[in-house]
Amino acid sequence: MQIVEWVQYLILGLIQGITEPIPVSSSGHLVLVQYFLGLESKGLTFEVFVNFASLFAVIFIYRKDLLRLISGALKYIQTKSPEHENDFRFWVYLVIATVPAAIAGLLLEDWISTQSGKVSIIAIALLLTGVALFVIRKLKGTKTESQMTLKAVIIVGLAQMVALMPGISRSGATIVAAMGLGWTRELALRFSFFLYIPVSLGSGILALNDVFNDPYFSDKAFGYGIAFVASLFASYFALKIFINIMKSGKLIYFSIYCFVVGFGVLGYLALS
Repeated sequence: MQIVEWVQYLILGLIQGITEPIPVSSSGHLVLVQYFLGLESKGLTFEVFVNFASLFAVIFIYRKDLLRLISGALKYIQTKSPEHENDFRFWVYLVIATVPAAIAGLLLEDWISTQSGKVSIIAIALLLTGVALFVIRKLKGTKTESQMTLKAVIIVGLAQMVALMPGISRSGATIVAAMGLGWTRELALRFSFFLYIPVSLGSGILALNDVFNDPYFSDKAFGYGIAFVASLFASYFALKIFINIMKSGKLIYFSIYCFVVGFGVLGYLALS
């Protein structure tokens, strides 16, 4: 029945939206939900499409910071004023940090596609994420934008590349790397989600071509729309909550969650 399919799109959109901003792997959770609830897989194109909705939510929440950094970078280009040098360097560092994941994504696209549906791999990846979050749970960091270095930015970019592995959270990997380097929680969070923008934008644009060239797109359009709207609003509220959790230093919540889900899935697989 079409209504049942629409409900599936709604559930998947909500799952994507809730889990994209927080460090628990949205793609991994989509696979787990499809596996345990018996929902039909909508494919990588669908995941990228709903991921695009999360991108809009991130841009909206960080719109003031984005506009400030854009304005500052443009002023630096025009005047070379030291006052705006950090804004310009921030954008340069974002580009540099994006490169590792972009290259790896192109080279490993087929491997990622074949591994992304393996539930056991996702469970192990969640456990690794839980360990990483536990290790840095109490770190506060003191380094601000003016203290960012090229070496540190490359390390954060490599962390995002590692997150191409199914089940590894992109936000989790980049935030763990940034906080491990001594960045403040605010800077780690902001840079992580600014880094998400070019990656999501690029993959979203590429996926749109596949979506609109799909001969069955007209039949899926309403379902895609439901999932997109659900993901948009869920991402907005999830990111707002995550920002507050980061400020209070309660990353242990996500670490515990990753352990519970990871061990729970492995236990289920062992007994089934």
